[in-house]
Amino acid sequence: MTENLQAEQSETRKRIALETGIGEMPFGGEELLTEEQAAAKREALRLFRSAYEAQMQSDLDEAVDLYRQSIEAYPTAEAHTFLGWTYSFMSLTDEAIERCHRAIKADPDFGNPYNDIGAYLIEQGNLYAAIPWFERAMIAARYESYFYPHFNLGRVYEALGRQFEALREYREALDLNPKYALAIVAFRKLQAKLN
Repeated sequence: MTENLQAEQSETRKRIALETGIGEMPFGGEELLTEEQAAAKREALRLFRSAYEAQMQSDLDEAVDLYRQSIEAYPTAEAHTFLGWTYSFMSLTDEAIERCHRAIKADPDFGNPYNDIGAYLIEQGNLYAAIPWFERAMIAARYESYFYPHFNLGRVYEALGRQFEALREYREALDLNPKYALAIVAFRKLQAKLN
């Protein structure tokens, strides 16, 4: 047993960062992997891309199957999160939330699943429970779209009658992404309402 462990430890590991083609962050984060692990991760990425394409073409059953295959090849927070997103399109919100929890276990630094859980809780009408999920998304180390949780938290605050806090979050979303149309509309509408 110790010989196997020593052989495994002596295997050459390389820093691997694979681009999804969907965003700027590396698929599954940047990791030190053996060649075998790197090959599995490359296959998982290939399946992930195929799943994403199927999802964008509204072939949700195919997308689910391909995301699951990606997870089997090499589990990543991205595949779990996007599988959850697909489930949400199928009105399987509880399953979507469960996949986001699995994504967080796979990579607690990945911001998307925190925001997604909050969004799914909004859909379920559980506004107060959504707040800490958006707050966690805002501080996630690996996230491209910090404007989403700010916008979503603004939606929660507005629904709860906390207009000035909502306005602040919409403004923050716009500071992070000045072209985000939903935030522009929400900010202007609420600002006009308060004037």
